[in-house]
Amino acid sequence: MSVVEQSAAPLIAPVKLGVRHTRGMSMTEAFRIALQGLVANKLRSFLTMLGIIIGVGSVIVMVALGQGVAKASQDAIAKLGTNVMTVMPNSQMRGGVSQGMGSQQNLKMEHVEQFKKLCPSVKVVVPEYRGSGQVKFQNQNTKTTVFGASPEYFAVRNLPLAEGKLFTDDDLKRKAKVCVIGDNIRETLFGSIQPIGKSIKVNGQNFRVIGLTQKRGGMMFRNPDDQITIPVTTAMRRVFGAEYLASLSVQAINETKMTAAEDELTEAAKKILKSSPGEESPIRVFNQADLMESANQQSGFLTMLLAGIALVSLIVGGIGIMNIMLVSVTERTREIGIRKAIGAKRKDILYQFLIESVTLSLVGGLMGIGGGVGIALWMARPADEGGVGFPMMLTPQPIIISFVFSAIVGIFFGIYPAFKASALDPIEALRYE
Repeated sequence: MSVVEQSAAPLIAPVKLGVRHTRGMSMTEAFRIALQGLVANKLRSFLTMLGIIIGVGSVIVMVALGQGVAKASQDAIAKLGTNVMTVMPNSQMRGGVSQGMGSQQNLKMEHVEQFKKLCPSVKVVVPEYRGSGQVKFQNQNTKTTVFGASPEYFAVRNLPLAEGKLFTDDDLKRKAKVCVIGDNIRETLFGSIQPIGKSIKVNGQNFRVIGLTQKRGGMMFRNPDDQITIPVTTAMRRVFGAEYLASLSVQAINETKMTAAEDELTEAAKKILKSSPGEESPIRVFNQADLMESANQQSGFLTMLLAGIALVSLIVGGIGIMNIMLVSVTERTREIGIRKAIGAKRKDILYQFLIESVTLSLVGGLMGIGGGVGIALWMARPADEGGVGFPMMLTPQPIIISFVFSAIVGIFFGIYPAFKASALDPIEALRYE
């Protein structure tokens, strides 16, 4: 027996003439009866709301994850510099098969000054070379990225020093064996020992540590914390025996000159590298603004996909609510007949069942919000604090939207059972056993 049947007196009391409300009960009374029904049938109510709880919670968590990933991507690109471009050799074709980006190997050190002269919108051109190296200090060793660059690299890529100093143009000319290390390298090799001035081995060669960069975290496809930076000439001639540069980091005069600088670099490369007319450009220019836009688009699609998957749970939850409300109509057929026999109108029955459906959805939505926010906050906590360490970003919009959507689900899936209840013939309902 339902709670409504247990508390029949207020439900079947005749409507008094002259009262402003013509329905059998006020909205407040209907909500009270609905809440009493939830409390009296706790397990059934919870199972009915479970789809809504999971759906709302999933929407909040998934959107927070999608927005967090987008924000992390934007921060990573911003760390690389807002007016910075990366120039790489284009791919080489062998037997009709592309060998991949950078396979042409056409950029040399002497080209750096030529690019500066031919590109008035360019402020700085940084030659770069990267490779993998085995690095040792005393009984500690690690395999990491050995990155060759000119001294301007640290300013262009926004890598301030924590300690020590940078190598100079003179070190570049002398192919000096000096290095600036990232924070992860310091922790792995030196622990609590002061690294500045110490000698380490890079691929078997002695290098003196002269600087330590501030901890920055991963930046797109590179992590300066897990990197040893040395003069580019030292990297190419003494460590790896390379003739060609891997890439160039180019800083435009300002953000408004980015497009002009990109066009100038493409045209300059054709002249410097003597490309034939109509031939594909020998270089590829990657604009940070383009990377930002691409990252935002991909993150937006990811967020929509995750939210769409989570919304399916809300719809499934709504179907569960409709199913239970239809069962409730059958269980309370005699009650509906009594109410109609003593003067309850069709809209009174309609409102009551609709309110009960919406109440299930709203209560489930509130529980889902609590669970979703709690899970998102836990996932955002660092792993060493008992969390997962995912880049989560909680905002009010998905919370509000998912809660409103849960109410809409309650209305949508409650309309049919409510109409079915309100359409019952009172005589037939009274005969129902």
